[in-house]
Amino acid sequence: MLSFRTARGRAMAALMVLAVAAPAPAFAAGAFAIGKCGAYGQAFDYPAEDAARLAALKQCQGDCEAIVMRRACAALSIDMTNPCGPHGYAVRPQISSSLNEATRECYKFGGKECVIRAWACDGRG
Repeated sequence: MLSFRTARGRAMAALMVLAVAAPAPAFAAGAFAIGKCGAYGQAFDYPAEDAARLAALKQCQGDCEAIVMRRACAALSIDMTNPCGPHGYAVRPQISSSLNEATRECYKFGGKECVIRAWACDGRG
């Protein structure tokens, strides 16, 4: 017959195994909305892409378009000399890549002083 102490120890060990083995929630959908004149909205760690897209668009003022990021990072770069002019954005697996690419895109479209306006990472981005 097991002692109370032994039975309690085994029960605690079983609970710890279950806690470690239980999957974490799959929140890994995000979106980044981009509009005119530096307008943006962001949403991350949503359970579904549609919900993230709607949340990002709700934050963005004006006529905006949304890009989805799934376990990635998004960045928006605007031209400080003309915030309503050239801009660039990117979605990449790592934040450094998205920041660099968004800045390059801004310069590619004619920006003179491109700076990062906003960025967001979702899940493991």
